[in-house]
Amino acid sequence: MISVQGLSKSYGGFRAVDDVSFVAQPGRVTGFLGPNGAGKTTTMRMMVGLTTITSGTATIGGMRYSDIPNPGRHVGVLLDASAQHAGRTGREVLTLSARTMGLPATRVDEMLELVSLTGAESKRRVRNYSLGMRQRLGIANALLGDPSVLILDEPANGLDPAGIHWMRGLLKTFADQGGTVLLSSHLLNEVEVVADEMVMIGQGRIVAQGDKAALLAEHGDQATLVTAEDRDALADALTAAGLRFAVAGPGFRVEAPPLAVGRAAADARVVLVDLRPSGGGLENLFLTLTASTQRESKLEGATA
Repeated sequence: MISVQGLSKSYGGFRAVDDVSFVAQPGRVTGFLGPNGAGKTTTMRMMVGLTTITSGTATIGGMRYSDIPNPGRHVGVLLDASAQHAGRTGREVLTLSARTMGLPATRVDEMLELVSLTGAESKRRVRNYSLGMRQRLGIANALLGDPSVLILDEPANGLDPAGIHWMRGLLKTFADQGGTVLLSSHLLNEVEVVADEMVMIGQGRIVAQGDKAALLAEHGDQATLVTAEDRDALADALTAAGLRFAVAGPGFRVEAPPLAVGRAAADARVVLVDLRPSGGGLENLFLTLTASTQRESKLEGATA
């Protein structure tokens, strides 16, 4: 388990991370989401002792990272895929890590196979790797010690669609086996598919956290857009259920969450062809909660 409590980091008068608190539980993937510059990487660097904490605590399995004996055997970390020795081969990078952790050489071959780096690729210098290959090597290094916790910063960066799909499956399997995963990204769609819990950060502060349903229930637009094969029958069903609605295109905008609308239609045996939150779901919520930190919040004045 990862526990972050009241974590803050100041650089002179600038507060990069401000009183951040959250818990990442075993058996779950926790998505750490925020725009570029929101404080995600600084928070993760403090968690593993690479950046000095101004105030607060960050523990992994109840211990500070610096106090964990042979930490690579307990915590797998990937914060920057490019921060690997460019002059060494991929195999050499993993071999040195294995020797440091007291692992057998066979573990290197197991990890290379797991991340789909071929024998020829493993003998190439890291400077000649693509970003996607460096990500795979970094993930292999993080998993090398068979840890129970993974802390990954933007691991999908540089991966092609097949690689992203592979990574999602890898992380879900790791969590299903009881591992703890903390996964940071500024790309909501990449995290939404795999994360069980989400922590959203903007300007160094937590703006929301919880699972998808809880976040939408607490912060989201509860209205629903719905369309049915028989529009009149749907109107009757919504009226009978006591739900307020108004015409919206071919269907209705209902002042109720999708579950309530779907139940009303099902009770009346009305066939639906579209049922969705009117506010755009989690992506819209994320953009709304972090609007003040988005560089693209204003488009006025843009010219073609």
